[in-house]
Amino acid sequence: MNEPEEIADEEHERITERVCAIDVAKQAGKICMRVPHETKPGRRISKVWDVPATTRAAIELGDYLAAQGIEKVTVESTSDYWRIWFYLLEACGLDVQLVNARDVKNVPGRPKTDKLDSVWLAKLTEKGLLRPSFVPPAQIRTLRDYTRMRVDLTQERIRHWQRLEKLLEDALIKVSSVASTLDTLSTRDMLEALIAGERDPRVLAGLARGKMKAKHAALIEALTGQFDAHHAELARMLLDQIDGLNRQIDKLTTRIEELIAAIPAASAPAGEHRGDSDEHGTGASATHSAPAPLTALDRLAEIPGIGPRGAQLILAEVGLDMTRFPTAGHLASWSKLSPRTIQSGSKTKGGKTGKGNPYLKGALGEAAAAAAKTNTFLGERYRRIVKRRGKLKALVAVARSILVIIWHLLADPTARFRDLGSDYHTNRIDKDRKARNHIRQLQALGFTVTLAPAA
Repeated sequence: MNEPEEIADEEHERITERVCAIDVAKQAGKICMRVPHETKPGRRISKVWDVPATTRAAIELGDYLAAQGIEKVTVESTSDYWRIWFYLLEACGLDVQLVNARDVKNVPGRPKTDKLDSVWLAKLTEKGLLRPSFVPPAQIRTLRDYTRMRVDLTQERIRHWQRLEKLLEDALIKVSSVASTLDTLSTRDMLEALIAGERDPRVLAGLARGKMKAKHAALIEALTGQFDAHHAELARMLLDQIDGLNRQIDKLTTRIEELIAAIPAASAPAGEHRGDSDEHGTGASATHSAPAPLTALDRLAEIPGIGPRGAQLILAEVGLDMTRFPTAGHLASWSKLSPRTIQSGSKTKGGKTGKGNPYLKGALGEAAAAAAKTNTFLGERYRRIVKRRGKLKALVAVARSILVIIWHLLADPTARFRDLGSDYHTNRIDKDRKARNHIRQLQALGFTVTLAPAA
């Protein structure tokens, strides 16, 4: 008989005497408070009532729950309606946790009413059977609003460029097949001239700048079309929309930089720092002068594939306090970058990773795609995995590795990224074992192998 394995409970898995749960709706919340019975020892009582989803009513509820000694409040994450309850009850000093309704209420055979849902949430809360969702602090929530808005506006700008390209195709203008993108200076000058009434393709092609001048003949052919007044009017609208989005995105970027600079945990740590050799993995001896301290944003930007804007988005999504994620594996699991384990008897297989945070997974996916093209450890990791698992799984694996690096950098403010090198796996190979494997394979084919050291 095997020795039994002891599994420690998580922090949220404990019995709580006085709890409250809120079944969230748009106009009101169904409140259930479970406390010990006043006169009957060992018995518990549930009190259920409705509270309007307004600021005044939520604050009054928070004061009442605090006066009743409520130890934990569970809020169901329905759409964005949970925010008024979570923010205001948290401001009242209560211990509030947010839970996913999909994980706690899909019980077959149980009647589905708001009252029963709130009682069920309260019972699960008092027994510690709920896993709380990650809700960042107020500063990070504000930063997240700005970074997500910038992502949304950037996607909207891309859609406008695509609409403009379709409009040019309708006008038989094929400039997008010659120019790399439509947002170059040369292409913008040509579009402005077309809108102003210029139709001579030679004159339009003469507006090319830089390397585009070498494509003069191709531009003449591409700019020969049937661009008329209605195309000009629609193109003017689209370009004005794009210019407005550019201004808004630049304004958001400036505001994001100001918000990150105002967060103390994101600033460069004070005190002594480690030398250059361990920081960058150059292999050179450590210098006597310590390098200048870097901010959290700069340290994340050292990771291959992550730029300044990507680092800003990642900070806004995961925050700076890594104590919320005990290990790097917890962060990867929360981000849905770890395949779910499915075990049945002696068979174990990996399930799907799940949806996760679309903004974070999008940023990590872009970083993984960029890192895959580099001659670094992450790039070599992608090339090793893509041979046997395919591109998508290789990108997910590299994205998870990047997230593990991010966790270590944010958990230790003095840590710096050090690339292991593209030859990391090659240097770890046991040469004797590899030679024995090759000899065994050749002997199986009927050869006699004799090894001699190289000159």
